[in-house]
Amino acid sequence: MLSSKEILEKAGISRATLNNYISLGILSKPVIANPGQSGGPRQLGYFSDDAIERINQVQQLKQEGVSMSEIVSRLGDFRSEDVMQSHSSADVVALPPSRLRVTLEDIRQPAYMINHNFELVWINDAGKAEFLNGLKQLPANSEERNIFRLITNKEMHADEADALDFHLSLAKGKVTIGAFGTICQGLSTPDRMRLEQRFGDIAALVERPIVQSEVYLRRQGKNCRTYASFFREGIFVVFADQSETQESLLEVLSNRDVMIRNLLRQRLPVLTSLAVLVADLQSSVKICSELPPEEYFELINEIWGAMGPIFRKYHATCGKHVGDGMLYYFFPQPDSDYLMNALCCAQEMRQEIQKLSKAWQIRKNWLNELYLNTGITEGQEWLGTFQSATSVEFVVLGDTINQAARVSDFARHGAIWATKSLIGKLPAKERARLRYGVSRKAPSGQSLFVASSFSQVSSLLEQDGSRSEKLRDIATLPITEIVEISN
Repeated sequence: MLSSKEILEKAGISRATLNNYISLGILSKPVIANPGQSGGPRQLGYFSDDAIERINQVQQLKQEGVSMSEIVSRLGDFRSEDVMQSHSSADVVALPPSRLRVTLEDIRQPAYMINHNFELVWINDAGKAEFLNGLKQLPANSEERNIFRLITNKEMHADEADALDFHLSLAKGKVTIGAFGTICQGLSTPDRMRLEQRFGDIAALVERPIVQSEVYLRRQGKNCRTYASFFREGIFVVFADQSETQESLLEVLSNRDVMIRNLLRQRLPVLTSLAVLVADLQSSVKICSELPPEEYFELINEIWGAMGPIFRKYHATCGKHVGDGMLYYFFPQPDSDYLMNALCCAQEMRQEIQKLSKAWQIRKNWLNELYLNTGITEGQEWLGTFQSATSVEFVVLGDTINQAARVSDFARHGAIWATKSLIGKLPAKERARLRYGVSRKAPSGQSLFVASSFSQVSSLLEQDGSRSEKLRDIATLPITEIVEISN
């Protein structure tokens, strides 16, 4: 085994380059061990004995003119999920302080980030000037930020053919033809038909940590090396002159954690459609009073841990919610209906909390039932970020959040209530999967369930013989209970 210090000395490379090779999967992640040297570092990263040989291969291929992306394709044998998703090796092979301060401002070439709906969420000044023909400001609406709409807009873009093919290749590597049709819904019919036909013919760019292509910018009269770096939050794209050295740019892109934090901090506010889900634990004060503190925290953490995979399955984004409740946003997706995602997520949450409830009843020998009371609505609101020195938090501004929270306050015994506006915006095929409605009292006093119906909140409160000042602001809101969702 060779220590990181020995690697640097024998290969003649910098720590930044070594770190880059780990990130790109050319070298395996080092094993942490104690060197056992008095007065030396307590821990070092150790590499396999063939690490020097692999570095020499990289240097030889670079001398032969082979691109870095092709080298990664040939030698990137260690592109594990951890390596692709994060830069955890920085804990072992320390970067110089200047490398840790890399920001988006260090990239002077045209650069931008698109989400998985292929909508721009960030673009630098060079990107606006050179790629979008001097665009001063992005449109406010998320649909108008669709990269294909911007490229096909002749006033914004004069390099349509190459740019379209590049983005179509990215899209084909991530979505089906059906989902691509959804992405293109805002385009004119001729443009949409042309893009869908081209989508069927073009080859996909296979997703890797960094993918390289070439795009000719006609306005600039030059070929550009185009780099796409894939993140969970979207795709980051950079255009670089063929004359520019790519090593420094690749080293910047390889700092994935730093890059995504900077991108999220500079994400531009956008007006977007969304569904909002708020779920609160019923009788949480009572449960808290009955359990020792460590068990109450254990219970809440167990609930959050059980719900996490469900939220990820349905593409939910966490929002900030006071107390032990949950607030999640569901944004439009290319391959699924975001409104249906919110409803299905709520149903699976209800099934999961029932399992947890039974487990805790057995454990504590108590009669308490665990219920998550859920309210779901939809709207169009501004999405942005609130930032502190250590974190970035997604925030949605507007009445939609308050409305969902109030509907959750109304719900009881683990019920899922949704607004009429949300049900009305579901495609007919998806709406047919729902069993929903409202229970009403007959003159005889018997409770009857009226399927496929809605009721104002105030009527439901009066029916129960109760009034709530807390719910006064949604008194006229029509809602319905989601009883079941079929497959």
